[in-house]
Amino acid sequence: MKKLSKNSKGTLPKAGHCWAGKKVTVMGLGLHGGGVGVAKFFCRQEAEVLVTDIRTKKELKESIQKLKGLPIKYVLGRHQNKDFIKADLIVKNPAVPSSSFYLKIARKHKIPIKTDVGIFFDLCRAPIIGITGTKGKSTVATLIYLFLKTKYPNTILAGNIGISPLEILSRIRKRSKIVLELSSFELEDLKKSPHIAVITTLFPDHLNRYKNFKEYINSKKTIFKYQKKNDILILNYNNPETKKLASEARSKVYFFRDSNVSASIAVAKLFKISKKDIKKVLSNFKSVPSRQEFVATKKGVRYINDTTATTPQSVILAIKTFKKRFPKSEIILIAGGVDKKLSYKNLAKEIQKEISSLILLPGTATDKIKKRLKKASETRSLSTDRERVSVFLVNSMREAVKKATAIAQKGDIVLLSPGAASFNLFKNEFDRGKQFVKAVNKLTK
Repeated sequence: MKKLSKNSKGTLPKAGHCWAGKKVTVMGLGLHGGGVGVAKFFCRQEAEVLVTDIRTKKELKESIQKLKGLPIKYVLGRHQNKDFIKADLIVKNPAVPSSSFYLKIARKHKIPIKTDVGIFFDLCRAPIIGITGTKGKSTVATLIYLFLKTKYPNTILAGNIGISPLEILSRIRKRSKIVLELSSFELEDLKKSPHIAVITTLFPDHLNRYKNFKEYINSKKTIFKYQKKNDILILNYNNPETKKLASEARSKVYFFRDSNVSASIAVAKLFKISKKDIKKVLSNFKSVPSRQEFVATKKGVRYINDTTATTPQSVILAIKTFKKRFPKSEIILIAGGVDKKLSYKNLAKEIQKEISSLILLPGTATDKIKKRLKKASETRSLSTDRERVSVFLVNSMREAVKKATAIAQKGDIVLLSPGAASFNLFKNEFDRGKQFVKAVNKLTK
């Protein structure tokens, strides 16, 4: 194993009160916890914090409650030009695109713009293991965290899992190891790369934000773009797009094959985690909540929450996974939602091939799925004896679970794997998953 570079070690210097009295505009409080962490951090720095969000006070109730008692000014339901001019720093939520009109105003007036991840990379002196990818990054990040914790008790997990990295700064010590899950949005404005970078998979996603798949991939490349020769990049050999990136790396490249577990073990081996500890962690590991998560078995029917599958390819992977694990089980799929300008051609073929019943939540992606299913049905081989998939339209998660339960027979699987965004019916994909779990738990055993 290549040793960690000396300049990546050491304790974190105290941030002090360099922002005391300075005006900091937090753009986008959000509901995932990132904006909350940023606001808390700058309040501790004794800055004058203003939080602005286009969502209303009612919509942001949960996040605002977490900041109760702190000296924060709020501008909600809108943005104001002056808040991006009369500021010493803008900290933007990663969900806010760089092309935002208000960020253009800030740039015109030479106001610095940062993200919480960017600030964290500037301040952190402990080695960082960064994980990104279209699918699998949460599972890989969690497993790496659990593996490293067996040897390094002060290993910390943060990033795109609802924890702003700024909230963990005070916990970092000399022997700390930092595991960060990083989305494409968080990587966009980053000017540094982690010491160890992992890319799990790359499939088309967020094409409602990026011009094309190439631009989306370019956002992911930041995770290794600034690496040095002593750093390490770990790539999925079985994913064509990740495999290609090896030629662009300045750092040393390792490959893993097949699965999220393989990627996590590759990092564990770099830190000389024992086989015994790896085996123990894997034997106790169930799944990451909301990611192919087993919820319950009711009357012999398994219910699976895969709400974070927001791309067609993610749904295909979920279907293949459960067909492999339970080959004799019929899958009743709950899918649909808001389109991210993605293609549903391959998903429609997979649904036609493997799914017995499809329950669709409303949305623009649902419309595309229905059209593609119709085409797939019309062009399917005349020699196949498989019946056409039954499609049911519903208006809520409660109705979806009720319908799935009515259809399901003992041994079947009800799989929530939407393949689309959630914000037309839900606060976010996690709220969608919570509503699924709530509806399932209300079913009789």
